[in-house]
Amino acid sequence: MTKRVISEQEKFWMGDFGAQYNDRNIGNDLIKGRKHLFRSALRTVGGITNAIEFGANIGLNIRALKRLYPEINLSAIEINKEAVDRLLEIDDLIVHQGSVLDIHAKKLYDLVFSVGVLIHINPNDLENVYQNIYFSSSRYILIAEYYSPKPTSVPYRGYENKLFKRDFAGELLDKYVDLKLIDYGFCYHRDPKVPLDDITWFLLEKV
Repeated sequence: MTKRVISEQEKFWMGDFGAQYNDRNIGNDLIKGRKHLFRSALRTVGGITNAIEFGANIGLNIRALKRLYPEINLSAIEINKEAVDRLLEIDDLIVHQGSVLDIHAKKLYDLVFSVGVLIHINPNDLENVYQNIYFSSSRYILIAEYYSPKPTSVPYRGYENKLFKRDFAGELLDKYVDLKLIDYGFCYHRDPKVPLDDITWFLLEKV
């Protein structure tokens, strides 16, 4: 079998920039914002016993979800080695070191989610990630990303081709006819109570 070529974006996040990103994303305030996101996005659903995050970084989303659902069984996929080391410090978390472009899940999860990760995937590789997300979920998919009705490349901290906005959820809905939109919402970066980037979230369900 031919080995897959690692993309420019994967190398970027595996390296020094990814390590610097880890160090910028520390603090309880950041976890607080993520708790608000999950509380809002999952307010209408129940019965979630396990979940996997695609691109978990150092685990802020994992920690937020665990605080909301203490009994939930959580797994994470992360490409940056330093971030993986920090994820391994979280009790009972199953960690897969590698790319979201590759298959890691050995079972189905009640909830599969990504937060601010798909925006950093090369658009040519999104089909792979969509497939991995879809086939890892037994019921719910939560996509929380920068939204644009049309695909747009945005300069990111002085770099080109490292951040892409588009309608990720819409593309999933178009690709998989058994998915339906359950809910959606927006997090505003100027909300003083729950600081978080301008993220639009979409909750999808397999029917």
